[in-house]
Amino acid sequence: MAKAKLAKSPWMLHYDGSSCNGCDIEVLACTTPKYDIERFGIINTGDPFQADILLITGGVNHQSESVIRQIYSQMPEPKVVVAVGICACTGGVFKDCYNIKGGIDTVIPVDVYVPGCAARPQAIIDGVVKALAVLQQKREAWAGRRRGEA
Repeated sequence: MAKAKLAKSPWMLHYDGSSCNGCDIEVLACTTPKYDIERFGIINTGDPFQADILLITGGVNHQSESVIRQIYSQMPEPKVVVAVGICACTGGVFKDCYNIKGGIDTVIPVDVYVPGCAARPQAIIDGVVKALAVLQQKREAWAGRRRGEA
């Protein structure tokens, strides 16, 4: 497991695109004392303007597409997106439905994929820890660009 040195606690925003809520229940389980995602310094927020990590469950449908784009655009750089569950990764069992566009990566870039139906809390936490390493890399690259480094 990669260890990330972050200057501040990363804030995570969870959004349900169009799921059956199985993955949402598992995301909620990650916040309980049994799994305790906060031990990694993660702070859960409902404000995209404060979020570093966007954790999305469910696939993209025509109604959620604009909302996902808006939330992503409101997040400050650098930011990381984690697709949780097979529906968020590919559209899942609903991918052939008339109203499903597919996985989250059909709308915004995804940095970490966490497959499963429903994704287990251990897998979700592993994905978020991987996202922390990606966030640190993006922060270093962002800082370098701000300093004028190539």
